[in-house]
Amino acid sequence: MEHLKAFDHEVNEFVDYMFGARDPRVRGWLMLDSYLPTFSLTVAYLLFIWLGTTFMKNRPALSLRGLLIVYNLGVTVLSFYMLIELILATWEGGYNLQCQNLTSAGEADIRVAKVLWWYYFSKVIEFADTMFFVLRKKNSQVTFLHVYHHATMFNIWWCVMNWIPCGQSFFGPTLNSFIHVLMYSYYGLSVIPSMRKYLWWKKYLTQAQLIQFLLTITHTLSAVVKPCGFPFGCLIFQSSYMATLVILFVNFYVQTYRKRPSRTNTKEASQKSVCTEVKNGFHKDYIMAANGALNKKAQ
Repeated sequence: MEHLKAFDHEVNEFVDYMFGARDPRVRGWLMLDSYLPTFSLTVAYLLFIWLGTTFMKNRPALSLRGLLIVYNLGVTVLSFYMLIELILATWEGGYNLQCQNLTSAGEADIRVAKVLWWYYFSKVIEFADTMFFVLRKKNSQVTFLHVYHHATMFNIWWCVMNWIPCGQSFFGPTLNSFIHVLMYSYYGLSVIPSMRKYLWWKKYLTQAQLIQFLLTITHTLSAVVKPCGFPFGCLIFQSSYMATLVILFVNFYVQTYRKRPSRTNTKEASQKSVCTEVKNGFHKDYIMAANGALNKKAQ
């Protein structure tokens, strides 16, 4: 235990040396005084992906339908709360949309910081997204983009809460909370088979996320153009990080919705279809396909 305390002290001294004095208004808030809980939960998250995928490899996928409905409903409600509270708190504080510093709004800044703590904490709750994918054997959805986004957001927001817990930091979470109301509503409904025919708007969620990132970058850089005392380094870091998300999401969107199959891919798909018939017992068709007689019907 003493070794752990000493290690914790060294880690926190290091981050304080790197980033400077923390905001005293959030001292003592749950999970903020020490970086170890955030770091440890992130490591546990990554280990779960690795070990969970291995554990589930030769086991049947779990349904988890009831749990998924409750979980998605819960995150939707939390996101809606954060959206409304951020709008009300920033309105009360007379926040400047172009650039807002960390201290001028008084009690409204504390109100914003309290909502942003929930936003930070929601990032560890959202680790469950990946855990459900692993337990349901939806491994194709556990992409680099997915894991990168979840793991980094939780750690970045620990830093945000300790050094810039209000002011200009409000904008991204406000947009993201709105997107999450839509997104987790979609996820919750998609678990119900009878609702799936109404969920034609999935690709528009990805488009909305891309717009969110671009708007956040624009809002962040507006404070560079017209400074108001918000830390310059934080603005540059946030813009750079959001740019990585834009690149990854654009790649995801192109691969998922815009990529058109070439003639070669169409031919391969046709061959795969024939092979599928073999597995279903149509052995004659497979022999004829192998001989190049795809257009000839088996007798």
